[in-house]
Amino acid sequence: MTGGFVPEADLHTHTVASTHAYSTITENCTYAAQIGVKCIALTDHGMAMPDSPHVWHIENMRILPRKICGVTVLKGVEANILDYEGRLDVPEKHLAGVEWLVASYHRYYMENFSVADPKTVTDGYLKLFERYNVDLVGHPTIKNFPADWDILVKAAKERGILLELNESSVATGKSPKENVRAMLAACKKYGCSVSVDSDAHFWSAIAKVPLSERILSEADFPSELVVNADIGRLREWVHKKHPDIEI
Repeated sequence: MTGGFVPEADLHTHTVASTHAYSTITENCTYAAQIGVKCIALTDHGMAMPDSPHVWHIENMRILPRKICGVTVLKGVEANILDYEGRLDVPEKHLAGVEWLVASYHRYYMENFSVADPKTVTDGYLKLFERYNVDLVGHPTIKNFPADWDILVKAAKERGILLELNESSVATGKSPKENVRAMLAACKKYGCSVSVDSDAHFWSAIAKVPLSERILSEADFPSELVVNADIGRLREWVHKKHPDIEI
């Protein structure tokens, strides 16, 4: 997987609905169409993030067309995992209309935060999986939330949940490369699929994943386990959990 890899879908992107991002959904889709990306997930933050959109943003995503500028839009949210009991910051009644649920740990809203041990973090993920129909674990490789990869990867595979290789977290140093390599090694060992995403907060970052591409190549990671590399593969994956969604 070398030579300017551009995934055919980007399953973790943000818009001005989260005010630390700087592009509209139309701007994101316009650029995605220009570079050949066929699908993006609209995943602005859940309500624990200080500048998150109002819950009406989540409720009203139904008005968006399935395609914008020819690009399929999955109407989603990046919900914050609130604690190690696996609770999310988006009430379940508001998740009913969400098509793509990304769940991520962030330290910002945890009072008196300190780095937990891998068992505590991993138990939090397992409880999360029991509570919610998660589609994607956002940036699980970040150093503030170390995981037990054997346990997490096996659980994700069993439940059909994607683990994310997040370009932004690698680029900013939040995800040390050794963490990413360890996750990929476990995914390769157990046949667990991943999604390689930009976590774009501006349109020009959509599907830009050069650091992730390099790590995948170094790890000799099987291309068939990168679900969003191919739109047909993604379509098949999504239809298993969301048969009513057309991609």
